[in-house]
Amino acid sequence: MGKSNLTRPSEFILLGLSSRPEDQKPLFAVFLPIYLITVIGNVLIILAIHSDTRLQTPMYFFLSILSFVDICYVTVIIPKMLVNLLSETKAISYGECLTQMYFFIAFGNTDSYLLAAMAIDRYVAICYPFHYITIMNHRRCVLLLILSFCIPHLHSLLHILLTNQLIFCSSNVIHHFFCDDQPVLKLSCSSHFVKEITVMTEGLAVIMTPFSCIIISYLRILITVLKIPSAAGKRKAFSTCGSHLTVVTLFYGSISYVYFQPLSNYTVKDRIATIIYTILTPMLNPFIYSLRNKDMKQGLTKLMHWVKCQ
Repeated sequence: MGKSNLTRPSEFILLGLSSRPEDQKPLFAVFLPIYLITVIGNVLIILAIHSDTRLQTPMYFFLSILSFVDICYVTVIIPKMLVNLLSETKAISYGECLTQMYFFIAFGNTDSYLLAAMAIDRYVAICYPFHYITIMNHRRCVLLLILSFCIPHLHSLLHILLTNQLIFCSSNVIHHFFCDDQPVLKLSCSSHFVKEITVMTEGLAVIMTPFSCIIISYLRILITVLKIPSAAGKRKAFSTCGSHLTVVTLFYGSISYVYFQPLSNYTVKDRIATIIYTILTPMLNPFIYSLRNKDMKQGLTKLMHWVKCQ
């Protein structure tokens, strides 16, 4: 592109993880199986939960929604990435780029709100076991679900509207494998002040709300569990949280590394770190929840047995 300013470039070029031609097919061979494993694994989790009456609880209700969102999350990114790996142009239209960014931000934040809802569920189950059914009733679960979708989508819409106001110049090459907010922002030659203020205020509030819920919930859980006299009782209480804590650590650890730093410091290392929460975490979630959860193992075994009998 020329040096003249363009309010809306016709397309962007996604540089991907590597610009070397010899790396494209090996990368395709790596990420296609990852995508298929992610989709199949999360579909199995959803089917197992909905086919087993023992798994009809709020915790597994939120887990099934999380699996659905994870499928959407990777589908927003990986198919286009796979197409670009086999394409010479690696182009994405301006409209496609903003659409991809919108759903990436929306589903990513929905993931964090669902993780917060699951943390609240564990808090109620461990700290108020005799009132669990009353507190985590159907109405409250639906309310948490609605908030988990509405807040992230409104947050994402605001970011896309602000991005659409930017003026782009000099280059249309995005140094990333999808239209992430920071790499696109680096291409703009207009002022980022409004966008950055929004990120530091509204954006920080949206991100910190579920994270704070998770931290507070687990602090209360820790205090309650430490009061349990028997070691076996403590292990049993902590075992119900192990899978969730593992997923939370993976998700928030990689996000913190990528986004809590100045825009000018965004490098190729951040592209690698982004793979963890955009691609690897959704793939690992079914394994984490099934391998460390006896009820899920039984549910998956029952599902496999039913499939074999058909």
